[in-house]
Amino acid sequence: MLTHSTRRWLAGLGVAGALVAASATPAFAAPAALAAPVENLDLYANNVIVAPGGTEKWLTLFSLTTERQPDDYTIKVDRSKVYGFADVESSGDNCTESGAILTCKVEDQDDDGSYLNLVSLVVRAKADAKPDQKGELSFTVTPDGKSGSASYSSTVEIGEGVDLTTNESLELKGAPGATLKAPFQVTNRGEVPAKDAVLYVVGADGLQPSKRYENCEYTEGPLHDFAFVCRFDTTIGENSSFRLDDSFGFTVPADSWAPNAFGGFSTWFTPADWDEYRSVAELPAKLGPNGTEGELKLEPVMNLRSRQTDVNPLDNSTWVDLQVTGDQRADVAARGATVTGDVGATVALTVGYVNNGPAAVNAGGGESPWIGTTVTLPKGVTAVRASENCFDSEDDGWEPGKPGARVYRCFVDGSIKKGEKVDYEFQVRIDQAGDQAGEVTLRTGHEETEIKDLNPANDTAQILVNGGGDGGQGGGDDGGSLPVTGQSTGLIVGLGALLLAAGLGGYLVAKRRRTRFVA
Repeated sequence: MLTHSTRRWLAGLGVAGALVAASATPAFAAPAALAAPVENLDLYANNVIVAPGGTEKWLTLFSLTTERQPDDYTIKVDRSKVYGFADVESSGDNCTESGAILTCKVEDQDDDGSYLNLVSLVVRAKADAKPDQKGELSFTVTPDGKSGSASYSSTVEIGEGVDLTTNESLELKGAPGATLKAPFQVTNRGEVPAKDAVLYVVGADGLQPSKRYENCEYTEGPLHDFAFVCRFDTTIGENSSFRLDDSFGFTVPADSWAPNAFGGFSTWFTPADWDEYRSVAELPAKLGPNGTEGELKLEPVMNLRSRQTDVNPLDNSTWVDLQVTGDQRADVAARGATVTGDVGATVALTVGYVNNGPAAVNAGGGESPWIGTTVTLPKGVTAVRASENCFDSEDDGWEPGKPGARVYRCFVDGSIKKGEKVDYEFQVRIDQAGDQAGEVTLRTGHEETEIKDLNPANDTAQILVNGGGDGGQGGGDDGGSLPVTGQSTGLIVGLGALLLAAGLGGYLVAKRRRTRFVA
């Protein structure tokens, strides 16, 4: 499990920092049309909005092609349309300057298929810049020694500077089923009234909103984490503070593992900064459906215009710590299998586990277990097809569903409630006659920390294969397709930090898969 300070750093990088350093992260939008097609070079650069006296932001040009890109490149950056109101400078020493043109050299990068960072630029508003000034920053990329070039442009905009701030942390405590008030607050420390505000909240599974409001959008699906965004038609004057009305709160799931600890964060945006962040973080235009339980309002705590941008977005976020009290755990039981078939036959093999409750598992938090499953196949069989939720334990690349391994590590993504089963489905070829044994073993805990369930004795089950029988569950060599169903969990890049914070490990952030749940 990661430390509190590490979790705070991840949360800050994922939200507040996205408007500064992480604005260099590419969203996977369709690339602009190429001026003259260049093979294996699709470009993307983010837009930025800055204000006089405000924080500098990063603008980065990427090639989105996932194939290896070994070429050297010459990049021309035309700043002429933004030169009068914004300073745009290279962040490295590989660029030379001649008037409004930056010329940058990118040498051979053995990126092995990753997105290629071509050039990163720092953007600041000039002191005399005026709100609503806007222009395009143009890029022309030419592979050295080759004909043709590729072009892209992004927008630099001047906004009216405001300064929203909020409390650094919010501590909550309650038992399973409890509803806890969460008085998120925002203050305008600037000299300009902030017209309208946007609140973005990301949380682990235990931080479920108690009500769903008409002016808020909510992600859907039984995920480890969720997000919602609320828009407020409220002007926050100079040195004024507002907070959510007292109808807002979180309800701890009744089947939450206890004791436990969940984390999340909230961030306040101006509407323009929210548009920018949503694009950078690859969030959809609409997170999900709006609620139906009335309007969430901002209420004053103490005592229009151009598009606005926050001059210091690093103080807009609140880290939320929820401590779940009580004593409620679960028993997860391994499920083995017995199959028979003729030597040479390919047979279906389904193993996994069942949650006997009462608490849910795989629901996140610092004290509840993520269930990892080790499937050790008998020596006399060969996996010709493996579940896409399983990985060869000897494969550092963590390729999902890789055939031919003997020992697999298997994981699923999603809360497993009382009575639910998880299936890992294989097709195995019987290579030897006679009885052969393998096993299914559960690990109830994180990578570094073991968390015992209610009955560790049933965390192991046998796999028995009898070669030379009458076919049993066996089938032909084609085996058929795996019946993988369930929710799609490819949702929001901004939420990956919370998965890491929950202690699951980096591979699940990159390899989230659909899972078959059996009630």
